[in-house]
Amino acid sequence: MTSTPEPMTAEDLERFRAYLNVLARAQVSPALRDRLDLSGVVQQTLLEAVRGMSADPRGRTEDEAAAWLRAILGHNLADGLRRLNTQKRDVRRVRSLTAALDQSSARLADCLADGEPSPSRKLIHHERMLAVARALEALPENQRRAVEMHHLQGMPLAEIAAALGTTRPAVAGLLHRGLKALRANLDES
Repeated sequence: MTSTPEPMTAEDLERFRAYLNVLARAQVSPALRDRLDLSGVVQQTLLEAVRGMSADPRGRTEDEAAAWLRAILGHNLADGLRRLNTQKRDVRRVRSLTAALDQSSARLADCLADGEPSPSRKLIHHERMLAVARALEALPENQRRAVEMHHLQGMPLAEIAAALGTTRPAVAGLLHRGLKALRANLDES
């Protein structure tokens, strides 16, 4: 017999902020980031989630909450991009963006995968994923961008080098230093 999860609080949702920031950056091109306030989109996502909790106070597992927040984030990113007139509102685009967010989240989870998890391992795994997102936020921007592009967006080194305006060896160095700092940040937490 499984117990029903406790309803989430605004403080519980706040733990997802870094995770949502990482996912938002992974889905919006650097050219549009200057025009679209990603931290505002994440804030709006959390605000809508808090409002949604009052309308539907049932408890959610960590995985359900993450999926729910990704869906809200996908809609908010699509709305923000539409407002920028980059693309007209299209249900397929919203679904595509939501699927891309799920894929980035899965890549982040794959970095931490350890076989078929038990419920307690799932909780630990989820906490670790949130810790990775917070540690990513703490990296210097160029290292963070390189790590996110390679490990969350699946971009090859040559594409990252072009996007960052640098060389492949420089990107390899950014990835090496970024992952080393990421591990150190995780070991501290």
